[in-house]
Amino acid sequence: MPEQPCPFCEINTGRAPATFVHEWSDAIAIVPLNPVVDGHTLVIPKRHVTDFVADPDVSASVMRRAAQLAGDYPAGSMNLITSRGRDATQSVFHLHLHLVPRAENDGLALPWYSGRTRRR
Repeated sequence: MPEQPCPFCEINTGRAPATFVHEWSDAIAIVPLNPVVDGHTLVIPKRHVTDFVADPDVSASVMRRAAQLAGDYPAGSMNLITSRGRDATQSVFHLHLHLVPRAENDGLALPWYSGRTRRR
């Protein structure tokens, strides 16, 4: 069975459509197909690496781009999320960072925080 083309490489080369937020020489920022909140953005290196462990230099570069872009959001509260491996919910095996703006009571839950206040 032939390997499927990488969707982010297809976007990077112009063979697939995307809504671009920003483009640098080494990375792009796009709106994901199913954003979880307004402003949800993916930051993706132009060079194909599978995840944040595959090439630390590319990972550092794309993190720098994500930090630059995050500084443009006025609210400031934001999650930066990436995954490595299917068990960690990685579904596209090309490094990408999710910038997810957050607001009080936005309804988004993270596995390590349920929204509950701890009793002391």
